[in-house]
Amino acid sequence: MNVVIFKLRRMLMLLICIGLMYPLQAARPNLSSAEASPVTDLKSLVEGNSDELTQTMEPRQAEMRQEWKNKEIITGQEQVQITADRLVHHDTEASVKAESYKGKENVLVWNSNKDSSWIEFQTDIPDEGLYELHITYHVISDTSENARISYQPIVLSMTVDGTYPFMEARALPLFRYFADEKQVRKDDQGDEVRPKPKPIEEWQTQALRDSDGRYTEPLLWHFSKGTHTIRLISPESLAIESIALVPPVQTEAYEHPVQQKNASTETIVIQAEQFDMKNDVAIPLVSEQDPAMTPKANNHIVYNSVGGERWSSGNQALTWTFDVPESGIYKLAMRTYQGFTSNKAVFRTIYIDGKVPFNELLDYRFPYASKWKGSVISSEEGEPYRFYLEKGSHTIQMEATYAPFSPSIERLLDVLSVLREVDYDVKAMTGSKIDRNRTWNAEKDYPDIIERLEIIQNELTEIAKEITKINGKRDTYVQTIQSAVQDLRSISKNRDEIPYHYDDITNLLGKLGNIQSGLSASPLQLDQIYWVPAESSFPKMEAGWWSKAKNRFDEFSYSFVKENQLNDMDENVLNVWVARGRDYVNLLQQYADEYYTPVNGMKVKVNLLNDPNMLVLANAANIVPDIALGLSEDKPIDFAIRNAAVDLSQFHDYEETAGAFAPGALLPYYYDKGIYGLPETQSFKVLFYRKDILERLNLTVPDTWDDVISMLPTLQQDNMDFYFPANDFSTFIYQNGADFFTEDGMKSGLDSPEAFQGFKDWTNLYTIYSIEKSVPSFYQHFRDGSMPVGVADYNMYVTMSVAAPELTGRWGIAPLPGKKSEDGTVERWAQGGEQAAVIFKKSDKQQEAWEFMKWWLSADIQEKYGSDLEALNGVQFRWNTSNVEAFARLPWSKEELKVILEQWKWYKGVPQVPGSYFVTRELNNAWYRTVLDGMNYRSSLEQAVMEINRELLRKQQEFGLVDKEGHLLKTLDLPQIDEPWEGVDGIAEK
Repeated sequence: MNVVIFKLRRMLMLLICIGLMYPLQAARPNLSSAEASPVTDLKSLVEGNSDELTQTMEPRQAEMRQEWKNKEIITGQEQVQITADRLVHHDTEASVKAESYKGKENVLVWNSNKDSSWIEFQTDIPDEGLYELHITYHVISDTSENARISYQPIVLSMTVDGTYPFMEARALPLFRYFADEKQVRKDDQGDEVRPKPKPIEEWQTQALRDSDGRYTEPLLWHFSKGTHTIRLISPESLAIESIALVPPVQTEAYEHPVQQKNASTETIVIQAEQFDMKNDVAIPLVSEQDPAMTPKANNHIVYNSVGGERWSSGNQALTWTFDVPESGIYKLAMRTYQGFTSNKAVFRTIYIDGKVPFNELLDYRFPYASKWKGSVISSEEGEPYRFYLEKGSHTIQMEATYAPFSPSIERLLDVLSVLREVDYDVKAMTGSKIDRNRTWNAEKDYPDIIERLEIIQNELTEIAKEITKINGKRDTYVQTIQSAVQDLRSISKNRDEIPYHYDDITNLLGKLGNIQSGLSASPLQLDQIYWVPAESSFPKMEAGWWSKAKNRFDEFSYSFVKENQLNDMDENVLNVWVARGRDYVNLLQQYADEYYTPVNGMKVKVNLLNDPNMLVLANAANIVPDIALGLSEDKPIDFAIRNAAVDLSQFHDYEETAGAFAPGALLPYYYDKGIYGLPETQSFKVLFYRKDILERLNLTVPDTWDDVISMLPTLQQDNMDFYFPANDFSTFIYQNGADFFTEDGMKSGLDSPEAFQGFKDWTNLYTIYSIEKSVPSFYQHFRDGSMPVGVADYNMYVTMSVAAPELTGRWGIAPLPGKKSEDGTVERWAQGGEQAAVIFKKSDKQQEAWEFMKWWLSADIQEKYGSDLEALNGVQFRWNTSNVEAFARLPWSKEELKVILEQWKWYKGVPQVPGSYFVTRELNNAWYRTVLDGMNYRSSLEQAVMEINRELLRKQQEFGLVDKEGHLLKTLDLPQIDEPWEGVDGIAEK
């Protein structure tokens, strides 16, 4: 029935486009019309695109500020204090009491017993006006036995009199603060070990701000005179002493200090890596080899700087405390590196003693520089700013912001909105297929599309000029924008051929969509901060040519004697090669030194493996390690069929160790009755959905694929879509009860009726239901709301958690849509993606290697490793361990964990056999033939099966499974998994 509905719908679209149903076309103003009123500016197009959904969305703070300015609403006249006794209501499932907490009396202790709860206050406002909201709060730490430590801010939502006054009110971060351990340890090689951050357990007062650093000042809230109800919604427990409505104070422009006294002391030098506080654990210490660094690294790991690419998100802040020996006027300078994005400036808000001293420091500009340099905090004319500092203790805080780029980003988002409409309209006309036999007449068929493309070109040109003015030069993003303008001109050059370029328009959306995240990134790295007496000279802050040349020579010499080279195999230790980044490797080495060697007596040497393909050459050269970690799931069998890997099932306690993993996660490591690897990490596929958008569209979260198909018409008539990755063939194959290989592992299993149905279901999403075939970035579409629901993996979760703070609380995850079986069970089978651990057969320490592997994959070590990895690097390093017990102990919310564990039981990897690499290749080819070329799905899959079987036979002959005449010598007899794993049951409650 659904297929028929969609075919009718596509037919109606075609009739609309050729003008046979003009009255229907007129009902949708966005579609092209020869009589459309001309529009000359982008804003009018954006407003014309707004539908019922967008009209119900709150405006942004910037729009509200303009509205308040137009209405001449002034700031509030006096501060209004809201204390615990003004609480009037609270969520019945939350425990809310007024009591003493952490040294303060009569504070509101708000213990949330679920993933989200609320409290309400009433307050009387004496005069209408604009206010900042300041909250004095204390994070309530979970002290239970199985506490999950969170390193992210608590993100509140706030309504006033039952509504969100602006979009930013949905995500208001209250920051956690951390200090790194001051004592830095060294390992056996003389390299420093990164200190762990410790939470600062203190009361904090913070003005409510937007979640992503779009504005340099606190948010403003408009209150009329009278009684108002304020509701706070929080996902975590919190203690609140008070909420203050504070009249905002205007930050004035710079003026020379009125004090005349010049300090005569020495320059005050602050080592940037010795900060006192940070509000994000992701801001790292960094080791740099530049010869002018203090302290010098001397070809070792010495954490002599802070920041870099992970100090780039808005609101991320560092604070230093320093002592001033003598009152007087000082200048400020820093030794900085700002060479991460060519020609792009970055910005910092600079606070002295908790306040921004003058307007120019709200968004102080650090221009691009390809090397370490001295940055004097000065005016645009180059005159250093003067600061009067009293004798005693002071603080300086630097906070990342991208505020100067915000207007350009807003304009770019408007461009994307209009370009997305053009893309949708062109595809509606063409049916998402290029028909070269169809002749188009631009003036008759789509005149307003031409107008819109011209307006977009003009707007992009202006945005490029705006960004160039901010940077002082053309950066990478300006070049991308200018390239997009050229592409649009090329598309528009022959007006009658625009419909033939719908793929080009789609690609432009992806190209331009990535600019938003690039412009909002503000990476900066610091070595030292200097407070220089006004009449003194600045210290030397850059290395000379001789020291640079000597440093390069020393680095070259050291490369020949570096102790952690892969070819430096120590026979007296367990050699472990790890195909992951340096942060992962260093932490594992630390763990081996601290927790493994003292107990087991075996010294472990962990080395970084830059290219896993080196293992094949290393094996041939007899320099393989004892263990390799972080390998892709296809590698263990590559070694097994060459007799290079150890069968782990031979160890007497294998079954106990393997019980920590989903049976489906072991499938890729089974070969010829043996197991040749164990999973370390395991990705998962889930459904991502925008709560706010589905609610406005009156749509429920789909549970089955029939539900997905039912929601598509509603999404698509609002120019939205569902996302499913075009390269994910396993979901529909498995959910229809098919397997990739026959039970004996010798032939493709894709010629079964179930496999044909699975392939048909997969390709129908694109051919009949017309979801997007190529999506450069689901994250961008999900973030902007054009794809408010779709299937993605663990990486999407991390990206959303880190890069879209403004959507906190507005998106969620659900189990993968499934297929309902005869008994009513919704089967959600899906593959994920794993990284594996392997023991090599040439190792003479196989038993010792197995003991290390058991230790490494144990729940306790995996939990601790994941927790410390996140503490050191932030949530973007969330460890997706394959050990389900350890996974459940990491800081997931109850709601998230429940979803992931439900999906975990349906995990089923793809078996690896000789020649199995052909499956991915041929299924992708079959998808292209059916979706893009229109071939019948059955014929296309039959062709793929034929090619797969041919390659399987060739590899079976190569490895002695079949003789040259094609006679079967041995079967592989693959394990069969057709029941969900019950091992996850009860894990979340432990």
